[in-house]
Amino acid sequence: MDRFIKLIKPNYIFLGEKDFQQIFLIKSFIKNKYKSVICPCKTIRDKNSAPLSTRNYLLSKKNLFKVGLISNTLKKIKLAFKNKIFPNKYILNAKKELIKKFNIKIEYLEIRNVNTLNTLNTLNIKKKYRLFIAYYINKVRLIDNF
Repeated sequence: MDRFIKLIKPNYIFLGEKDFQQIFLIKSFIKNKYKSVICPCKTIRDKNSAPLSTRNYLLSKKNLFKVGLISNTLKKIKLAFKNKIFPNKYILNAKKELIKKFNIKIEYLEIRNVNTLNTLNTLNIKKKYRLFIAYYINKVRLIDNF
C-alpha cells in the first residue's frame, strides 16, 4: 500500500466495505503519513444478496446461491442479537446453526466495534458494531460483514 500511494499520490482511495477490516487497517496506516482520504464504498451484492467477489467465479451456481442464503441469514442474526445482553453466547449458537444448516467451515463469526475492531463481550447499544464472518464453501474462503 505504501508503494502504491507514493507512486500514484491519490487524493482519494475508494475501498469496498466487504473488506471492512482491511479498510480499518489501511486508514490507520495512512492516517498521519499521507494526505489521501479513504472512502468506504457499500458492498455490492447480487440479486440473491451474495457479496460480489472474484472468488465467486470459483463457486458453482448452487454454492453461489448458498452464499446468498448465508448472507440473508447473517442479516437476520445481526437483527436478532440487538436485544441480547450477552451476544457472544448467541453468536456461538448461531455459528453452530450456520455450520449445520449450510455445511460450511467457519473460520470466525464475531461482533466487533467498528471504531476499534475490538470484540464485544456485552452489547452496548450506544456503540456501533458489525458482525464479521470468514467461512469456507469447499476450499473457497469467503468473507462478509453486516
